[in-house]
Amino acid sequence: MYNFRTDLASERRDLYQKANKIETQIDGIESEQEDVDENIKIERVKITNESGEKAIGKPIGTYVTIDIKKLKIAQEDEIQRASETLTNELRKLIDVHIDKQGEILVVGLGNIYVTPDSLGPKVINEIDVTRHLINYLPQYVEEGTRMVSAIAPGVLGTTGIETVEILKGVVDNIKPKLIIVIDALASRSIERISSTVQLSDTGIVPGAGVGNTRSEISQKTLGIPVIAIGIPTVVETAVLVNDSLDLFITKLQDEAKSNDYLNQLKEQDNYEEIKEALNPKEYNLIVTPKEIDDLIENMKDVVARGINFAM
Repeated sequence: MYNFRTDLASERRDLYQKANKIETQIDGIESEQEDVDENIKIERVKITNESGEKAIGKPIGTYVTIDIKKLKIAQEDEIQRASETLTNELRKLIDVHIDKQGEILVVGLGNIYVTPDSLGPKVINEIDVTRHLINYLPQYVEEGTRMVSAIAPGVLGTTGIETVEILKGVVDNIKPKLIIVIDALASRSIERISSTVQLSDTGIVPGAGVGNTRSEISQKTLGIPVIAIGIPTVVETAVLVNDSLDLFITKLQDEAKSNDYLNQLKEQDNYEEIKEALNPKEYNLIVTPKEIDDLIENMKDVVARGINFAM
């Protein structure tokens, strides 16, 4: 299978189409786009059969990508608009799998001490949890309030326990009807770092995008539906070099107007060749922008508000 090294279904589809010179829809994959406003765009990708699943290495299900421009300098009203968009898309996925009163467990994956990986735990701190209030102080809770609990289970390197093992214990005891998992992702585009949100109803494989694959968190492993919310916060050096090379070629093309070699070079995906050049000296690092602290804070607000309003 093609080595995608990205968690985003829409990127995997584009890479597969480019590698196989496919200009039409891939068999087993349906997609549609919607422009919310000048800064927010939604793309919905549905994998409908085994052919589509095999093509891009993602399970059959729904994948929603929300692209948010200028998030680094976003003001309060722009963050609120992005969170409302997330709410609408998340609510659709939730309603497919459980009723209005079904209990939900929110899980924040990642390491709070590593900024690019801290999104999940930071979101958990902002979730409106209600399970304890409904259980112990029901007289103070509005009738019809959904039970919500939340946990940030840490990472294998600090706990010594696979995340899915922790979640199995929690699920067995509190018996939620659905899990929402938040995690940082890897992307094959520097433009998507902390400006894209992917929602899916197929669960998640933590660490897959950076080659540190952990046990799958999904309905298959936990027995209940799992909705994953992921945001790219890192790329590989090879991705950075490949994107920079494209920009450099574009600059030369603008100046020289035409050049057969450069035209041919730009049409190719040079990621694998660049990766092979970097790997022997261990230069294929995982990188993140210098503004990652501010970006994580903004994305934390978008995701937490989106989840709270959807529930």
